[in-house]
Amino acid sequence: MLICELPIPAELRQRYSQGGISELYPPQADCVERGMFKGKNLLVAIPTASGKTLVAEMAMHSHIAAGGKCLYIVPLKALASEKYDEFGNKGVRVGIATGDLDRRDDQLGRNDIIVATSEKVDSLLRNSARWIGDITLLVIDEIHLIDSVDRGPTLEVVIAKMRYRNPAMQVIGLSATIGNPKIFAGWLDAELVTSNWRPVDLRQGVFYNNRIHFRDGERPVKQVSKSFDDLNLCLDTIAEGGQCLVFVSSRRNAEAFAKRAASAIKCEDPALTAYSEQLGGIAETDMVKTLAACVAKGAAFHHAGLSRPERAIVEEGFRKGLIKCISSTPTLAAGLNLPARRVIVRDYLRFSAGEGMLPIPASEYHQMAGRAGRPRLDPYGEAVLIAKDERQIEDLFEWYIEAPAEKIHSKIAEPTALYTHVLSLIASGFAKTRKELTEFMDRTFYVHEHRKGHLMKKAVDDALLFLVSSEMVIEVGEHLGSTEFGSMVSRLYIDPRSAEIIVRALRGQRGYSDLGILQVICCTPDMPNLYARNADIPALDRMREAHVGELWFTPPLDEDEAETYYRALKTTMLLSDWADELPDAKICERYSVGPGDVHGMVESVNWLLHATVELSRMFAASIHLKVREYEICMKNGIRRELLPLVKLRGIGRVRARRLFNNNITSPDALRAAGIETVTQILGQGIAEQIFSQLHRNASPAPSTDDSNAVTGQSQLSRFG
Repeated sequence: MLICELPIPAELRQRYSQGGISELYPPQADCVERGMFKGKNLLVAIPTASGKTLVAEMAMHSHIAAGGKCLYIVPLKALASEKYDEFGNKGVRVGIATGDLDRRDDQLGRNDIIVATSEKVDSLLRNSARWIGDITLLVIDEIHLIDSVDRGPTLEVVIAKMRYRNPAMQVIGLSATIGNPKIFAGWLDAELVTSNWRPVDLRQGVFYNNRIHFRDGERPVKQVSKSFDDLNLCLDTIAEGGQCLVFVSSRRNAEAFAKRAASAIKCEDPALTAYSEQLGGIAETDMVKTLAACVAKGAAFHHAGLSRPERAIVEEGFRKGLIKCISSTPTLAAGLNLPARRVIVRDYLRFSAGEGMLPIPASEYHQMAGRAGRPRLDPYGEAVLIAKDERQIEDLFEWYIEAPAEKIHSKIAEPTALYTHVLSLIASGFAKTRKELTEFMDRTFYVHEHRKGHLMKKAVDDALLFLVSSEMVIEVGEHLGSTEFGSMVSRLYIDPRSAEIIVRALRGQRGYSDLGILQVICCTPDMPNLYARNADIPALDRMREAHVGELWFTPPLDEDEAETYYRALKTTMLLSDWADELPDAKICERYSVGPGDVHGMVESVNWLLHATVELSRMFAASIHLKVREYEICMKNGIRRELLPLVKLRGIGRVRARRLFNNNITSPDALRAAGIETVTQILGQGIAEQIFSQLHRNASPAPSTDDSNAVTGQSQLSRFG
């Protein structure tokens, strides 16, 4: 099917032609024949790199040309940024929404395409964003993640809400791995498009004894290293002019492989040197310095411990063909567009708490294997598992290569998932009675899949019992309504259980401490926590004893709950160190984490601190201002003494500290010092920007009263 025959805008058709796209792939043509341009819902379950994004893009441009508006849902912020860049500069307005979960973001409605995470869309629905009702096409990327315990319930509710609110809306679901696509397509009222066709042939095999074993033969691999099969497979690909992705089970393994590969590859390229210098320029930890050294030789690692800028440099170097191999945890398999000639799935066992090492699902293997083969660049793609002995060769074929993807199942009936979603349905007016609540739940994939409404009814009843007892929902006869408290919790987009913990703590405390507020937040189910090793416990106990008057929770008597307590306490300490202006490198060293982990936890706690500010306004007005100030401290990573300075645009934690150390502690002090003095401290450009603000503000913001601030919060090393 030719591009020139399709009912898409002429400008898009021309851009495809300029990019060398003149004909649709067979699965794409199948989507057109199944009614993509006629408003039919579609579930497109086809292999990676077979053109799912192009299908969505053509459908979106068709809707926009007819006056419609499109919403594109992704599971990850990084994937949202990638799609935002991909859809941009093609003659339509594209917006992106991934943060600030309690905002309506009405300005997003000015765009033709809005790219957003499912959590952000759920928040927009709760906050009654006006433009949601204008959506004519909903695209859900990686829709199989409805099976995820963490993200699945939110995605399922978002799809159900959007279809309830916009009944005439077209829905297109995209996935590479669904084991039961027919029943899932039935829930979406969608035409099912499935195919095994790929633009690049995929060869899947098992490596053992210096040979890749395929079903139709074998291929020898030159032995360079006597100890490392993964390295031999990688060097074999590079020798042919290809690139390699190596999937391993842990960050430590990813870093170790990258170091080995860098020593063996030894690329010399000025462009690689430039990437290495970019990383070196932002490196604050030994981990990133190691990454920079690896990149200089043509190898890299990629995992969630890296910051977003660090990951972006690695991804760009790989896409340009300069970095020859990346070793990664499964983060790369979750939708990011980084294909390679050969994918090596080295580790197919993964640690699970309480269960030990367990095999990864077949669907996860297929996600990884699908990255093999770069369209228009590689003659083929290879996905290779590594066997530990000869008997395992056949097992790996059976368990992974020839195994179908697992069936996906709804996770919405989990009680903890339903608390937040039942509250949001009541608070946002989707359900005003028990009957309407039941009717909405009947629209879920869970009920479609199981046809057992009584199980869902019990889970909903349990959620309602909690919400009523926590004073978030009022039930009068059949009628349901949210209290002011419940409506606020729903808008703030936090788990009702988190809100209940925070409010109970706020009501129960007579005094205030930053550390106490932080500890409460770290004890909520919304806050991701560090693991507390046995070796950490003595230092944590000493820290707890030194801050008895500031911490609000004491260790539980129940030993089973002790692990949760110490994980929250360790996270509290890390975040306290961040707000105490400890450098990233020290924090990473002290807590054995990466910069990406620190920034992720700061992002999470900022969201929860903002919610605590609003809850304290309602339930603990006497400490509301202190909580609000601490929110600013945490957001900027500063002590309270720098609050007056960071209110000025362009002054963050580093510049504020530099000014403070030069006895410039407030906007008034800046004026008194004069632009020449400030230029010597911060540079001319920043100084001019600051004084421009000072001139515009006739009366500067008053300095924050630090008289009640908690000072000198201790750090882990002081208790080691």
